[in-house]
Amino acid sequence: MEQFQALCQREPENELFRFSLAQALIGEERGAEAIVHLEFCVGRRPDWMMAQILLGKTLLQAGRQAEAKPVLEAALRLAVEQHHEDPEHELRALLADLGGG
Repeated sequence: MEQFQALCQREPENELFRFSLAQALIGEERGAEAIVHLEFCVGRRPDWMMAQILLGKTLLQAGRQAEAKPVLEAALRLAVEQHHEDPEHELRALLADLGGG
């Protein structure tokens, strides 16, 4: 993780470095710290389905369902538009658990 932190410090506008740091944080069960990096990625590239999915799931794990729902809905739209069937099914299930989608 230190490698990704160093890369982000050197290039804070690089969404790929920020995404990698977020993944590392989540891997260390520090998802709350990853949210800001995932939000940056989604803000930079709204069509980045994997960043949307990871942000939505991380928000859910942080107990922030109301914030997670629109993110997961956006991810579902991207999965459908980009023809990614497995993520589409996963997102539909997550949204059904939240009472929507």
